[in-house]
Amino acid sequence: MVRNPERRTALVDAAIELLAHEGARGLTFRAVDARAGVPVGTSSNYFASRDDLFMQTGARITDRMTPDPVRVEEAMRSTPSRELVTELMQWLVQRMTDDRTDYLAMLELRLEATRRPALRDHLNRTVRADLDENARFHREAGLPGDTDAFLVLYLAMTGLLLDHFTLPGMLTGGHPAARDLDRLVETIVTRIIPTE
Repeated sequence: MVRNPERRTALVDAAIELLAHEGARGLTFRAVDARAGVPVGTSSNYFASRDDLFMQTGARITDRMTPDPVRVEEAMRSTPSRELVTELMQWLVQRMTDDRTDYLAMLELRLEATRRPALRDHLNRTVRADLDENARFHREAGLPGDTDAFLVLYLAMTGLLLDHFTLPGMLTGGHPAARDLDRLVETIVTRIIPTE
């Protein structure tokens, strides 16, 4: 396998764009080469198989979707409260909305994982590790809500994001305004996370 990290990153980024815009069926080596603007056959020199391409694409999406630690540190300067949880969840929705491509590509990967056992196992491990890390962060930051409340919050936010990206406007009555999403996030947090 060829070892040029910048080229590999450009190819994986092109794969993310293809997943988001064309779906998993559109993710071929030839399509990645075209999207990345490299000679035909380049991708096959960097990835052992299509499964390898899917795995590396999933890892890159996870990296790209991870919030900036400096921004997290700034946000956590506030006193832990239900209001802070609301702000963090609103920030999450805004980040996902601003980076729609990564979120849609991850949804495509999850769908493809239903047909590819190795990808499913990989995503089970990585998404579970991310969930565990977020639960640990929630606990250690002293944010309100026990482990069960955190899990329900995760599931509710996942559902909100899924509906927001796949059926835009459905939850907001046909008017996908940010303040409507903020209100929905506030309702979710208020119903799930207890007051101190």
